[in-house]
Amino acid sequence: MSSVKAAQVRHLRSVEDAVGLRVRLLGPMTITVEGRPVAIAARKARALLGYLALREGIKVGRGVLTGLLWGDRSEGQARASLRQTLSELKSALGEAASSSILATKEAVAWAQGSAWIDTRLVESAAGSEDDATLREAADLAGGELMEGLSVGEAGFEQWLATERQRFRLLTGRIHARLMECAEQHGRYEEALTHGLKLLSFDPLQERVHRALMRLYAAQGRLDAALAQYERCRRELSNQLGVRPETETEDLAHSIRATRREGPAKPRGSPSPTAEPEHGIWPELSLPDKPSIAVLPFESLSGDPEQEYFADGMVEDITAALSRLRWLFVIARNSSFTYKGRTVDVKQVARELGVRYVLVGSVRKAAIRVRIAGQLIDGSTGAHLWADRFEGALEDIFDLQDQVTASVLGAIAPRLEQAEIERAKRKPTQSMDAYDYYLRGMAPFYQATKEGTGEALRMFYRAIEIDPDFALAYGLAARCYVTRKVSNWMTNREHEVAEAGRLARRTVELGRDDAAALCSGGYALTYVVGDLDDGAGFVDRALALNPNLATAWFFSGWTKIYLGEPDSAIEHYARAMRLSPLDPLIEWMQTGTAYGHFFAGRYDVASSWVGMTLRASPGSHSSLRIAAASHALAGRPEQAQKALARLRQVDPALRISNLRDRLGPYRRPEDLARYEEGLRRAGLPE
Repeated sequence: MSSVKAAQVRHLRSVEDAVGLRVRLLGPMTITVEGRPVAIAARKARALLGYLALREGIKVGRGVLTGLLWGDRSEGQARASLRQTLSELKSALGEAASSSILATKEAVAWAQGSAWIDTRLVESAAGSEDDATLREAADLAGGELMEGLSVGEAGFEQWLATERQRFRLLTGRIHARLMECAEQHGRYEEALTHGLKLLSFDPLQERVHRALMRLYAAQGRLDAALAQYERCRRELSNQLGVRPETETEDLAHSIRATRREGPAKPRGSPSPTAEPEHGIWPELSLPDKPSIAVLPFESLSGDPEQEYFADGMVEDITAALSRLRWLFVIARNSSFTYKGRTVDVKQVARELGVRYVLVGSVRKAAIRVRIAGQLIDGSTGAHLWADRFEGALEDIFDLQDQVTASVLGAIAPRLEQAEIERAKRKPTQSMDAYDYYLRGMAPFYQATKEGTGEALRMFYRAIEIDPDFALAYGLAARCYVTRKVSNWMTNREHEVAEAGRLARRTVELGRDDAAALCSGGYALTYVVGDLDDGAGFVDRALALNPNLATAWFFSGWTKIYLGEPDSAIEHYARAMRLSPLDPLIEWMQTGTAYGHFFAGRYDVASSWVGMTLRASPGSHSSLRIAAASHALAGRPEQAQKALARLRQVDPALRISNLRDRLGPYRRPEDLARYEEGLRRAGLPE
């Protein structure tokens, strides 16, 4: 363990001894003050405490908190609910609240170092190689984040699902390091325990299966090693329809040969099996071209409400970089999972599978803007480039272009200037329109009913100021996608017509803008039902920018509607690689399940949608395909369970109104198959 990492862990342990407030978020949430359990009955109060504690030391705007936890209420009602909930928390925590919960009129924060929090120790220890530190973290990371907590608010549930997935990855990394260490020191039973724990997270980790095969063979348990191979082969076949890798097959062949030759010798004498394979936890391999992730820039303006501006800078710089075909760029949605967190850049690079990471800050004061950036080599941690750009607010797009060009120059010094020029796209000439566009993006990504309405108001205001602002039209059209998929439409005919107007204006203005084309194209496809034009625009977006994860995601759904399920599966896989930590990953997994369903692979479809339902048990689309897949696979009990949950989410759903929830399926047999599956599951006519 590095001296810095060791010092961090020692500091965390000293905090545990020094403070009386302890918060455990992994497993069922528990809070104690001076050893006395604190009961917090209200779910949203526990959710608020957990959210703030996990973002320790970060000021969170009150508008962000109300959007997460009271998204369906008016602003006044939501703020009143937040005040009441904060009051309940302070009352429950007693004197400890004065040092832990810091609230102003604009923002709320959990004070840094005011409590011992288990997640902080796990996060810090995940990059350690110290055996004792890892064991302590593994003991703490025994349960799901905020286990059993659900508040029924889409914004919070989406955030919680993303954080749960992050801690599963961290826990897996801890067990992987412990497994490697135990194997290297000949503690085979201990290594096996950690390996089996890893497979309980994800039974498709072929490297872990191989490691267990080696461990069993090292103990002379050749039958157990071959049984592990069979489990690996069966999981891969049933869930993915593939065979094990050549390396796995070769290892199994070697073990079989050893068993035929005679009794196996335990380790200590030469082994016929391969040497231990390091890096048990599966990491994304680097693409075959330069790759980069742009992390959220820190806002130095001192105003939490100005974060939208810094976020917008990152979005635009990411978009500019992604237009270059020779560069692999991680999507915004995955990069933003690191927002507000202290990160190890080398670890981020491993998690996202990239070579370079761009970090920076933005300071906006009156009419001046300063952008600072650093480009870091993720494999070594070396700083390749650092610079600062300052100018008038009206020059913001030029400043962004300077950042982009400097980054590209650091990655490829002999890059042709023409490629840099093609990366420059000024979305609007109006700073007022741009400001409203940026203000709309934060509530848009919340994907709540209230947030979507607020986003629409901001995008319409941007369009009013600049009637030629293609991206504002595109995101406004996507708000209607969200309204349809969530069943929030109140005047379907009017909203479909308005979505069509916005979408067609988007693609008219953004003929050479991939982000605009895929947004407008998918709105035409899903909301309006114009499959031919919509799919064509999405295809053009991919031709213009093959780095755009959103376009691959939307293309996956258009391929589903066109009746090309195998192509859809490939496109979802590309989207997931470009954005491996995307909060929308569950939709990509669900789309993959749809692809296997319409290809007739019902068992595989069930496995894929099972991953989604573990994170989002109330997802309407996922429950539908789960019920239909189980029913057609001949598993009536699981089908009925999925349908029962679906009917709880949507009691009015019937076969007769099912098509109101669906996209424009071109092949009648696809719709018939879907309806038959739900009919067999028990959905009434």
